[in-house]
Amino acid sequence: MKSIYFSLLAGVLLLSGCQKDNFDPPSSTITGRVIYDNQPVGVRTNGVQLELWQRGFQLFTKIPVYVSQEGTFSAVVFDGDYKLVRLRGNGPWVDNSDTINVQVRGGAQVDVPVQPYFVIRNPAFQKTGTNITANCTIGQVATGRAIERVTLYVGATQFVDINNNAGSNSLTGAALSDLTKSLAFSAAVPAAVTGKGYCYARLGVKTVGVAEMLYSPVQKITL
Repeated sequence: MKSIYFSLLAGVLLLSGCQKDNFDPPSSTITGRVIYDNQPVGVRTNGVQLELWQRGFQLFTKIPVYVSQEGTFSAVVFDGDYKLVRLRGNGPWVDNSDTINVQVRGGAQVDVPVQPYFVIRNPAFQKTGTNITANCTIGQVATGRAIERVTLYVGATQFVDINNNAGSNSLTGAALSDLTKSLAFSAAVPAAVTGKGYCYARLGVKTVGVAEMLYSPVQKITL
């Protein structure tokens, strides 16, 4: 009888273990944008992170969410109630510790507002001879920090930023003393892209004391 009892008990435990392992994976998607003035904010690829938090089973579980260079993000999660948090010191904007409540029932879409220190306005790019040239104006949104530099980045792929580029040209110091004026940039077409027939360009603005830069949208340029 004991052997029958233990055999039945083992079967129950095995079945229970299988049931625990057979939970459906998460299938709901949170999508969103990091925005200023209702427009996505361009950032460095995988450089800026948000955090989703969900309470359950007496634990507060963190889900890291990386923002794409276009300022968008997505995460596949279980249905439930989440808190979306902007990390301090992790973006080209003023720190904001306010929590955004997100209710997921099959899916959810959320915009995350931020206040950049500086923004890039009216960016324009073109090929001029053997150079890539660009123009833009810079607007100051938040006070309290100075502008450090504005840079034109040229890359061989659609992912362009301070870490992913084949060439660049920066303006600093006196060249940025009057932000009411248009800024002009010129960078030689990098050898790495001359044979491709095209390249990608992007502008970035750096704020003093802020690690991450704010970027314009990437533009493809025919050579």
